[in-house]
Amino acid sequence: MAHRDWKSRIEDIIDSIHEIYQYTDGISYDEFVLMPNDKAVSYCLAIIGEAARHIPAEVRTRYPEIPWQVMGDMRNVMIHEYFGIDLNIVWETVCYDLSSLLPALQKLLQSEHELC
Repeated sequence: MAHRDWKSRIEDIIDSIHEIYQYTDGISYDEFVLMPNDKAVSYCLAIIGEAARHIPAEVRTRYPEIPWQVMGDMRNVMIHEYFGIDLNIVWETVCYDLSSLLPALQKLLQSEHELC
């Protein structure tokens, strides 16, 4: 597997958030659970968690406001407990958690760019 730098992984997370929003924009929870998009959203959350697991410890330490561990834990549920995914938790993550995560990650990239 090719090595990817951590900034590329942050961009993967941001891209996955945007993809999730494409799947869920303008729909209700009731519509979400009836559409096949719930699996695509779950997969995007798994990508977010996998990418987060590859962020170096020194970066995680510089940005403690970002829930690195929670993202990794969500990935583990999506991959290892796929048969018991609670769509209500997935929906709450989409509606409440991603909206604060996205600007935090964008700010992180901007801050790191300014350091270079």
